[in-house]
Amino acid sequence: MSTTLWLALALVLIIEGLGPMLLPRIWRRMILAMAQQPDHLLRRFGGGLVVAGIVIYYMLRTHGDL
Repeated sequence: MSTTLWLALALVLIIEGLGPMLLPRIWRRMILAMAQQPDHLLRRFGGGLVVAGIVIYYMLRTHGDL
């Protein structure tokens, strides 16, 4: 893996860890609420996150550091 991918993974882990570290009760409620959602809604949400990530990646690769 290139350094850029390792940096991206590190950033994802930092961002994902902020919720349970800073607001554990709210984070737990959010996870419980998401577990109650139907599969099709979670797939749409996950797909939206993937598309957003691809768009951001594309913008950074083609336009340099914004």
